[in-house]
Amino acid sequence: MPTPVLFVIACLIWGSTFWAITLQLGDVPPSVSVVYRFAIASAVLFAWCKLRGDSLRLSWRAQRWTILQGCATFGLSYICTYSSEQYLVSALVAVLFALMVFWNPILNRMILGTPLSWRTWVAGTISVVGVILLFWQSIGGAVRDILAGGQGHFLLGLTLALVATLASTVGNVLVVKVREHDANVLLTMAWGMLWGTLLVAAWVVATGQPFVLPPTARYWGGLLYLSLFGSVIAFACYFTLIDRLGSGKAVYIGVVTPVISVLLSIRLENFRPGVIECLGMLLCLASVAWALIAPAPAPAPALAMAAAIEPELLKKAS
Repeated sequence: MPTPVLFVIACLIWGSTFWAITLQLGDVPPSVSVVYRFAIASAVLFAWCKLRGDSLRLSWRAQRWTILQGCATFGLSYICTYSSEQYLVSALVAVLFALMVFWNPILNRMILGTPLSWRTWVAGTISVVGVILLFWQSIGGAVRDILAGGQGHFLLGLTLALVATLASTVGNVLVVKVREHDANVLLTMAWGMLWGTLLVAAWVVATGQPFVLPPTARYWGGLLYLSLFGSVIAFACYFTLIDRLGSGKAVYIGVVTPVISVLLSIRLENFRPGVIECLGMLLCLASVAWALIAPAPAPAPALAMAAAIEPELLKKAS
């Protein structure tokens, strides 16, 4: 499938999944909905791999990283995402996920020692200002609610959404370790979703939440869409784009997705952002886009020297 088509498919699907999650809320606990979603998606991926004639086994070296990646990406992140949308409009959660573009280099800096460019720092600062403007009035209302004896659900939703973005970022970093040991994208996705499902199921049992069956066609429609399109197809498109373009270009999906989500929320959730909120969203998305068009970093001096010396050594050896 052509690369532009894969990009458009991933953007359209993920731009709509934040709203589709709202179809899962109400009668079924959010964590239980996560279990249903990724259990279905994992089963479909395993069946897909089996039909292709792939072995379903992973080496332990690949499996241990897949366990960590699956629990972060498909477990913790989605528990927090579903729970946050009980208190926040889906478009706001989508905008926060665009900030993963900054969490990723920061985490790489902390774990791998990768330097951060001045562009990343400036764009990150602008995006933080944008987030403050985006949530300024809502945070003020939540604080007044707490002072009046309320529960401050908005702040809880905001915290959960931020934790979700951080968990997803950790999962993105761990994908690199998974790929070092196994290149089968669909199989490692299947195992990662299975491990995430088991983690969330254990959480559901430990907290005494009931595994209730969804009672409405609306819920079933949202569940199937999120499982097949939002999980299987979108992630397959995304990982294929990473293989073709690299993560630096594939991550542009994170800029387009919130725009689609905001438009859907305005149309379907009666979301009516004011001037301050619109300015905040504009700053967030513009800063992300600006950070993404940064030129590739220059190679480290040691690597550049090795690259220059190697041809000379080869000539002498011949």
